[in-house]
Amino acid sequence: MKSFLNHAFITIVIMLIALSSCTSSPEKKSGKPVLLVVSFGTSFNESRALTIGAIENALAAAYPDYEVRRAFTSQIIIDVIKKREGEKINNVTEAMRSLVKDGVKDLVVQPTHLMDGIEYHEMLDAVKPFEDKFKSVRYGKPLLSSDGDYNDLIKAIISETSQYNAPDSAVVYMGHGTEAESNQDYEILEQKLLSQGYKNYLIGTVEAEPSLDDVINQANALGVKKLTLLPLMIVAGDHATNDMASDEEDSWKSILQDKGFSVTTILKGLGQYKGVQQIFVRHVSDAVK
Repeated sequence: MKSFLNHAFITIVIMLIALSSCTSSPEKKSGKPVLLVVSFGTSFNESRALTIGAIENALAAAYPDYEVRRAFTSQIIIDVIKKREGEKINNVTEAMRSLVKDGVKDLVVQPTHLMDGIEYHEMLDAVKPFEDKFKSVRYGKPLLSSDGDYNDLIKAIISETSQYNAPDSAVVYMGHGTEAESNQDYEILEQKLLSQGYKNYLIGTVEAEPSLDDVINQANALGVKKLTLLPLMIVAGDHATNDMASDEEDSWKSILQDKGFSVTTILKGLGQYKGVQQIFVRHVSDAVK
């Protein structure tokens, strides 16, 4: 009996030591490098999944050795989603703090911004104070950062809109517009479309140049009366739904109809285009190299 009790006592002690070891030691980290995908964001759930989510999925598939994380630059959108859905999405500073806390050493930051504008630079400003906490921090470029990017975007646009590309109509892309110097990217894209023979592809912006008036003048010069409107934005969110496609009297759709055009609206963000997703995949590759 004494031998049995001694054996039982030893077994219990071993079990207690093992349990203590499991509960007191810190959670083991995966050690994976992280790919932080930074987007402006959208409160439109379906578009968020179809665009930002699709880009993140494409990057995760292309870089399986990386853990993909999300951050938004719009605090307003983050707050709306938190209040309405109860879902917490980090802003860039919060995402960086979390990465440091989790002991991540190698980081690639890939924005889904269209261009090198205000939001992109705010992202850089938020990341830079944390750079010395990592072994390496690399940055991917926004969508339009080289001649190759413009050409790849044009290929994606033409592929996605082939059914609307007809001699008696024009395809109109609505961009946001920015006060930053990068607003010239809209004009560059339109000129490249024109130089490649796509004269019936027109670009305007909500808040800058070229404007809707410029689009109307160009459409009249082409002599077309059928227009297809699409967002030149990563997501088909508030601007696309309300400023472009709604029945409100000040939407692009309503204004163009009042001018005598037959208008079709397509609520499909650039993030849904496979060709656009692959541009971001290539930008991550460039950053890693």
